[in-house]
Amino acid sequence: DAVDVDVNVDFDVDVDKVPTVQWDGSPDSPILPNEEIYLNVNDLAEGKTYCSVSSVSISPDDTHKYLAYAVDFSGDEIYSLCVKDLESGSIVDGGHGGDGVDGVDGGETIECYSVTWGKDSKTLFYVVMDDAHRPYRVYRRQLNLDGNAGGEGKGDELIFEQNDDLYWTSIYKSSDKKYLFISTSSAETSEVYYLDLEDEDAELKCVAEKRTKVLYEVEHFNGQWIITSNVDETPNMRLMSCPVGANCEAEWKDVIDVSNVSNVSGASDESTSTRSGTKLFDGGYDRSLDGVEAFEKYLVATGREGGIPRVWVIEPSTSGEVLEVKKSTQLVFDESAYDVGVGVNYDYSTEKLTLYYNSLTTPLQSLQVTMNDPNNKDKRVVLKKKNVPGYEKSTYGCQRINVTVRDGTEVPVSMVYRNDDMEEHIANGTTMPVHLVGYGSYGLCSEADFSATRLPLLNRGIIYAIAHVRGGGEMGRQWYEEPNGAKYLCKKNTFNDFCDVAKWLIEDKKLTTPPQLSCEGRSAGGLLIGASINQAPELFGVAILGVPFVDVVCTMTDSSIPLTCAEWEEWGNPNEEKFFEYMKSYSPINNVKQGVKYPSCLLTGGLHDPRVQYWEPAKFAAELRHGHDKDSSGPVCLKIDMTAGHFSASDRYKYLSELAFDYAFLLDQLGLNEKK
Repeated sequence: DAVDVDVNVDFDVDVDKVPTVQWDGSPDSPILPNEEIYLNVNDLAEGKTYCSVSSVSISPDDTHKYLAYAVDFSGDEIYSLCVKDLESGSIVDGGHGGDGVDGVDGGETIECYSVTWGKDSKTLFYVVMDDAHRPYRVYRRQLNLDGNAGGEGKGDELIFEQNDDLYWTSIYKSSDKKYLFISTSSAETSEVYYLDLEDEDAELKCVAEKRTKVLYEVEHFNGQWIITSNVDETPNMRLMSCPVGANCEAEWKDVIDVSNVSNVSGASDESTSTRSGTKLFDGGYDRSLDGVEAFEKYLVATGREGGIPRVWVIEPSTSGEVLEVKKSTQLVFDESAYDVGVGVNYDYSTEKLTLYYNSLTTPLQSLQVTMNDPNNKDKRVVLKKKNVPGYEKSTYGCQRINVTVRDGTEVPVSMVYRNDDMEEHIANGTTMPVHLVGYGSYGLCSEADFSATRLPLLNRGIIYAIAHVRGGGEMGRQWYEEPNGAKYLCKKNTFNDFCDVAKWLIEDKKLTTPPQLSCEGRSAGGLLIGASINQAPELFGVAILGVPFVDVVCTMTDSSIPLTCAEWEEWGNPNEEKFFEYMKSYSPINNVKQGVKYPSCLLTGGLHDPRVQYWEPAKFAAELRHGHDKDSSGPVCLKIDMTAGHFSASDRYKYLSELAFDYAFLLDQLGLNEKK
């Protein structure tokens, strides 16, 4: 069940291929030759308690004269649209003067959720939110760069509006920049519209009208729509294509791999053998597809297999109106468990692909591969690797283990540790402090990635374990969806998995003891921790709940609270009795055991958090203090950040200070205050 991961593997850095300059250590010194600063976020944040920047993009004309971005100064995730003239350095459209930074004279602050350029520097598209923080409208803004700004309701054209409270709206452009896509989706159903940016008279058209419980996304490649979808109720996404056009759902066909026809000619499985080839991604259980990015000659797919992130480079060919694959290569790496994905690639016509790569013991790297031969290690180049002062990779080790839980499901667990600590445990049976973390919601994955801020725990003898519990997407969408995943009426699988992993660490692995076992989760991961310490408080010595979603019934009942309606397709609608009774049976605030010993608890929140309001951790802290056995239980501490939202501090130094506070609480309650 245990897989030891090679901790000595590393890629060679070809320094001759990486342009650098001598850095003098000052903040203003360039890192790369001819470097220019387009936007200094430190300047934006001057005098602010919070500053978050998003949707940063350069105007698509040849001069690249303008920079569009959105900024939030409170943490409430309501952003202001800005356009900066890179030659003069001034804000020429939009702005955020009301927040203390000058905008356009006589202009107004334009609130937005996201922003992207149109065909040129004269047009912007942006998304705005309703009163419930739901992105629902898309506007087209014709820029007037003489200072006479328009703004929502003052000349900007409303091109799309979604009034169904279940659906969120987003915008993006095709990789070749020919089309603007407007995606409107719930957790289970989606619909995509497109606008031809090269046709000034083009109208917004629908790729395929929404169908209940059918999700799909769209990319463009050489006159074809590239579709990822779970149409026909496949457990995972299929890869499909059809000629560009509106209302084309009847024309969707699976992308066929014809590169190895001779090996499949005798195949007996008709579901995967057709048109003299095999479906590249058939939506089955073994391999999941997350998304596709298009380049001039290639498609790059990302997904998962065996619980590990994967990347495939696909070389397609068009036979008539059918897209076929003449070559498909899955990238391979030497480590057994890792995190990899497609990085930022600005050049559509490139033959080289930039990836990010890291593992539990390998710091983050920007890795470049050639798409015609991506597994040729001689052609792989590390463009940049994260510098972690004092880090010696050989000091640390990691494992990936499958733990059998109460219903027979095997749940992956990733562990990282100092080798000397694990050697001591193996040799002498010495128990170790273990910090167990998890998330397990929305189909999101907790990756086996590297974190420099994890080192202070490892260097104090703590073994860090990630439980890849159901509700996430580590093993594909079936890990998340009913009937065997963890949403709706099988949500308790998330909490059961976590508690069973904790029991396994204590009783079977004999790696730790309850007083030495701590646990942590944020947001929906805070729900996981709250439900787990209610289910089995005797298993844990310390619990950290960051911005925890712990008042499930009350929040899901009040549709006026931001995000509530969209969440009904995750937890269920409590206006239906079956969902009300089920979520009440696990909602942490409703299930605190009376007179029982509970672990030491730290609960944190943010005053401006629109996702989990600050009163949820406050109410749960009060409930714990009232219910637990006061003589035997640990302290229950509550900390609310009065200047931040859901994602903690935006200032990296303040963020580290907040993290240090969490660690100080953890180490104090575990009795660990000495660094090795």
